[in-house]
Amino acid sequence: MLYIVIGFLWTSIWLYLLLGGADFGAGILELVSKREDRHTARHTLYRTIGPVWEANHMWLIIAIVILFVGFPRIYTTMSIFVHIPLVAMLLGIIARGTAFVFRHYDAVEDHMQEVYNRIFIYSSAITPFFLGIIAASTVSSNIDPSANDFMSAYVYSWLNAFGIAVGLFTVCICGFLAAIYIIGEISEEAEKQRFIRLAKRMVIAAFISGALVFLAAHYEHIPLLDWIFGHWIGSVAIVAASISLIVLWRSLGRGHTIRIRLLAGFQVSMILFAATYIHFPKIVLLKGGSALSLLSDAGTEKTMESLALALLIGSLFILPALFYLLYSFEKRKANVDH
Repeated sequence: MLYIVIGFLWTSIWLYLLLGGADFGAGILELVSKREDRHTARHTLYRTIGPVWEANHMWLIIAIVILFVGFPRIYTTMSIFVHIPLVAMLLGIIARGTAFVFRHYDAVEDHMQEVYNRIFIYSSAITPFFLGIIAASTVSSNIDPSANDFMSAYVYSWLNAFGIAVGLFTVCICGFLAAIYIIGEISEEAEKQRFIRLAKRMVIAAFISGALVFLAAHYEHIPLLDWIFGHWIGSVAIVAASISLIVLWRSLGRGHTIRIRLLAGFQVSMILFAATYIHFPKIVLLKGGSALSLLSDAGTEKTMESLALALLIGSLFILPALFYLLYSFEKRKANVDH
């Protein structure tokens, strides 16, 4: 039962990065678009993500509930020592959702529309940035439960070069996923080419920010290279991600919508796998060499059995409803296009 819960936890984080990340990327693409193209980009992005954008936060909620119920020590440690970026990320989610609704459904169109637009695009970048920082803090060995001053306990654990680099990399990944997804939703050739160019720019930005992650890890004495390339599994994952990127680059603009989406999802999945598999079952590396483990720091056996059963039963209700939502959305778009 414990491994079922761990499987649901990893899957929810994976899906939140792939699907929720693409939603955040919509605002990021609007931010990096030329000013004269933003209105068109905004309309395209809204038409693409509008009816289903909020559903992707379900995966984050599932991950939080699993940690809260099944791994209370891990949940408590993260909530205490990384509470600042956690609050910033949650505020970004709230601000983004509020701005998204008001800029499209406000009864009065005035100068506030520009305010809503700015809140939406900046919070779309800020939220994944802090998500990346939180992820970096779990492997940087900077969380110090024995710290006796505010800065050491609540700031230095996440505010460092490695965390900032991972945050920037996460922003670029989200923009990349959004661009790849949206390309298949556009019929007008000029607009499609614009988003293809944006996708290529985000690929280049992700490559540069990824290089910064390794440089920052070296500067912070984090053995990231050894973690990823020190075992053949990590090397294979990175090689597979690199090959998929080359194929994806060559496939852009050739009408292979399903292929480029699968390649983008595969590439990001391989990066996530390469960065996490080496530590399993450890999920949070603490200062001094200790760590929090998904096995030794799990709840009681009864708790895990109940949680696994609840997740299995819940998936029987949630997944069909989610697929029907996506089906309805695609059917609606097909009717509108025709």
